[in-house]
This record gives sequence, structure tokens and C-alpha cells, in this order.
Amino acid sequence: MSSTLPVRQARLLHLCALTSLLALILLGLAWELWLAPLRPGGSWLVLKIAPLLLAVPGLWRRKLYTLQWTSMLILIYVIEGIVRATSDRGPSATLGWVEVVLTVVYFVSVVAYLRPYKRAAKAAKAKGGPTHESI
Repeated sequence: MSSTLPVRQARLLHLCALTSLLALILLGLAWELWLAPLRPGGSWLVLKIAPLLLAVPGLWRRKLYTLQWTSMLILIYVIEGIVRATSDRGPSATLGWVEVVLTVVYFVSVVAYLRPYKRAAKAAKAKGGPTHESI
């Protein structure tokens, strides 16, 4: 049972990360085109989802490199969500808080997913063996 638990956890963490990223993409689209765009009829700010779209294939395939760079990228969306949640009014403020929640779920899921890989790389480096960076 203990050998299947990490696999289950990894699947759950991957599913949480993928789901929250896709939800963030949909939120960005809906927010800037219909729900509360900066200008009536839509906003060019919808392009903010482009980097997230680039991450989907790598995240789908569980590429460690994609998970690593998106864990840093997602922090920009946390900042945007907090700024808009605290400075905008009406639906945009609520959408800002939703963005914050989705980005935090993504970040925590990815960091938890990557933790065993980072530990293994650190242990291999300490033993003088090959690490992910040297392969």
C-alpha cells in the first residue's frame, strides 16, 4: 500500500495542477472578453493567457522543466490577482480573488509534485552520481 500512495499522490497533484492551470486560462479568457474587460467588447489583456497556453503540452506530459518554469511564472498571476482584487471594483475584484486561489492551488500542487525529484537530485549530487542537470 505504501508503494502505491506516492503514485496516487503524484496523480492527484498533477491533476490539481492541470485543472487549476486550465481553469486559470478559462478565467483569463472570460474575464478579459466578457465578464469584466477593461474596455467594453473585450481587452487586449486577454493575451496574458498566452504563456499559460504554452505550458499546457509540457504540463500534460509531466515535463519537469515545464513544471519548474511555470512555478515561477505563476507568481506573476498571483501578483496580478492581488492587485486587481484590491484595486478594482465589482466583478473584477471578485475575479481577482478567484485568480489568486487558482494560482496558489497551481503553485502548491507543482511544488509538492516536484519535491521528490528535487530530493533525489540532491541525494544523487551528494553521492557524486549523475543529476538531472548533468543528464
